[in-house]
Amino acid sequence: MKTLLYSILLFTATLFTAQTATPEQIISDLPELEITEGINLHMISPEPIQYVDLSTDRLTGDLPASNIARIKITDNATSDKDKKKQSISFFSGNPVGIITVVGQSFIAQYKAIYRSPNNLNTITNIHIQPEAMQPIEFDKMTFSNRELRQFALDIIQNKADKKPVRTENNLNLRMQLNNVYVMADYIFLDMTFKNTSNLSYDLEALKFSIEDKKIHKATNNQSIEMTPVFQLNPQKHFRQNLRNIYVFKKFTYPNSKVMMIRLIEEQLSGRTIEMKINYSDILKADTF
Repeated sequence: MKTLLYSILLFTATLFTAQTATPEQIISDLPELEITEGINLHMISPEPIQYVDLSTDRLTGDLPASNIARIKITDNATSDKDKKKQSISFFSGNPVGIITVVGQSFIAQYKAIYRSPNNLNTITNIHIQPEAMQPIEFDKMTFSNRELRQFALDIIQNKADKKPVRTENNLNLRMQLNNVYVMADYIFLDMTFKNTSNLSYDLEALKFSIEDKKIHKATNNQSIEMTPVFQLNPQKHFRQNLRNIYVFKKFTYPNSKVMMIRLIEEQLSGRTIEMKINYSDILKADTF
């Protein structure tokens, strides 16, 4: 568990930094990014982007993916007509505007500098580096996707060699809940799926829900679907084994209900396996 302890210390240090970060950012100190017309600049964030601000109408952009901002010079922004309306002409080395990217736990700002199309060294994509990030103060009980991923990686690096909390077997499939972990307001389910048949398994869905433990004929079953806020591995196909970590915000349910997990195969005659988890299993969760 040394790696888990290291992650906690790292998160604590990050939180402390977030609360004591320098509140000012001076334009002259901002890192510079080269940009030119006809070439998109892709800014890759280590966590989902929440917000992007472009300080002038000389720049435009969008979010083609949750962690990628695509920025470019506005079409026709460098025409002679437009240049007459602008206080700063588009000459190589001149600033075009300020690009601000806000993630789940940081804000990063860059000064966009115009480069002539003849410059073959113009940057086309960058990864936002830690030195460009200013931490944002956030709720102590809220983790970014990057932090959840690190916690999940720390869990999966430990071999699932202890007795599983729960196991289910059906149609040459085995579903097991290796362990349950709790970190602040988050619950981590460490799960393994095993296929002992010669047919590989194409996963259509893994569904989580809270359902009545006993279903009476005269009543309808009340089912509440639950969606993980994060999962480590998006893999949909496995031949023998698949181990994954599913993360939920803290939840509770009475003893009259169970958490139901259903593994469903893609094909019409697909193999399905179900597992019921009692609330007592959640209450016995390990802490980091």
